[in-house]
Amino acid sequence: MKDRINSALGYQKADIVLRNAKYVNVFTNELLDGDIAIKDGYFVGIGDYIGEREIDLSGKTVIPSFIDAHIHLESSIVSPYEFTKAVIPHGTTAVVADPHEIANVIGTDGIDYMLQSTAGLPLDVFIMLPSCVPAVDGEENGAVLTHHELVPYLREERVLGLGEVMNCPGVLNKDYELLEKIESTLAYGKKVDGHAPGVLGKELNAYITAGITSDHECTTLDEALEKLRKGMWIAIREGTAAKNVEALIKLFDEKYHFRCMTCTDDKHPGDILKQGHMDYIVKKAVSLGANPILAIKTATINTAKHFRIPDVGAIGIGYKANFSVVDDIRSLNILSVYKCGSEIYNSETGLVPFEHPKVDKKLMLRIKHTFNIKELVPADFEIEKQDEYKVIGLHNEQITTEKIVTSDVSDCTMLAVAERHKGTGHIGKCYLSGYGLKKGAIATSISHDNHNLIVAGKNAVDMAAAANCVRANNGGIAIALDGKVIGSLALPLAGLMCDSPIEEAAAEMDVLHSIAADLGVNSDIDPFMTLGFVSLTVIPAIRLTTKGIVEL
Repeated sequence: MKDRINSALGYQKADIVLRNAKYVNVFTNELLDGDIAIKDGYFVGIGDYIGEREIDLSGKTVIPSFIDAHIHLESSIVSPYEFTKAVIPHGTTAVVADPHEIANVIGTDGIDYMLQSTAGLPLDVFIMLPSCVPAVDGEENGAVLTHHELVPYLREERVLGLGEVMNCPGVLNKDYELLEKIESTLAYGKKVDGHAPGVLGKELNAYITAGITSDHECTTLDEALEKLRKGMWIAIREGTAAKNVEALIKLFDEKYHFRCMTCTDDKHPGDILKQGHMDYIVKKAVSLGANPILAIKTATINTAKHFRIPDVGAIGIGYKANFSVVDDIRSLNILSVYKCGSEIYNSETGLVPFEHPKVDKKLMLRIKHTFNIKELVPADFEIEKQDEYKVIGLHNEQITTEKIVTSDVSDCTMLAVAERHKGTGHIGKCYLSGYGLKKGAIATSISHDNHNLIVAGKNAVDMAAAANCVRANNGGIAIALDGKVIGSLALPLAGLMCDSPIEEAAAEMDVLHSIAADLGVNSDIDPFMTLGFVSLTVIPAIRLTTKGIVEL
């Protein structure tokens, strides 16, 4: 502290001085000029300073590094180590992660894996504890977490609170166990995240009364404004399956932005490598008319404020020197990224190498063996003939659905969800509309949030072939045609992730996307991410589980 004060006063040299820089001031919403002094990893001065090392930025712009307000690392389908390698070049140095995907497969082992596999990374991975394992009562997932299992984790410094409370009916019905989780989190002075698509009026009032202060599920401006006006923070989401920036672009205005954050929620590896991460969201918002400084605030200081992450999110005195150098605030090309005053990425020299975190060997063995399901046969996927069928209708670029009642399912896709955790043999079946598949079958063990085995196909033979490939790989994605597997990706880490480099995983996903397109899958949806949400029973309006159709 003495050294930092002396450097701030100019009595001793700063470690680094960024000369001739522009910088985004998130406190006054200005783009300013000034030399920036850094000592011991903190910003200590803006003005006239001398540094042990001086970097001439020649008019380039310094911005705070990005923070993703809500993400499931599992949806990148690679390990946290590989995810880190992918997002740092896009200016992200922190994420707020909810490991409820892996926790729904393997309980506290999943939380432990996420804590151990992210320790010491140059990316700060903060954790929101999974609130709904299972997502709703009666779900056939792999584990049950009560408040007794969660409370010890609230003592962890990197645990910021309780993750998205998806079980809105549980809150409204005053479910004892769920309220205990919320009460315990609040008692530790930590945050409770929301997940309340379409919840409005008095039900929303009750939901907020429980202590839930944010939501990332708004798909319309009217819904977002009601929640804002009632005191919630809104996380504006732009991921692989759910894209809400365009619908919510007015939230980036001066009037609303200060209660808004941005997040990816779920994003596949190819999209991260090709599009970007938080930088992509900011650039998209700017392209739609948002003020670039206000858009940057939603991905930096606003998120830090909401989650009470100290000393990050700003180019400000006393803040950690986590920042990116960009060409300008509109094109937002990331030239270099710094963490605590040290450069960790440069567009010319690449990423500074970092060590792979160590994970307990016995824990890794459990993570890699999570499938307990018999070999499946075509008869398991046959659907009995009916006079009328309840069909799940998909919405383009969204994860919401609608119920369709019809007697003609000739243009529909067969759909099945098979329990894979405890060997119950339960398989729910129905038809799916809007998926577009013309032939073959697609299977995946990424099936939110229960992560059972979900299969879509035009015939039972191909469905069995694809499903059995996923089973043999201890999880993953498979595509079959004419009874043979024509494409697959193994995801042995809880059936959700792989150990491969993200570039390899992305390339394999590109091949699978191409095959799915050749089989006719609707180009306005992601063939795997969208399919994975068809069993998520906390999103309206109709879903399929291992026990059959659920209407919400």
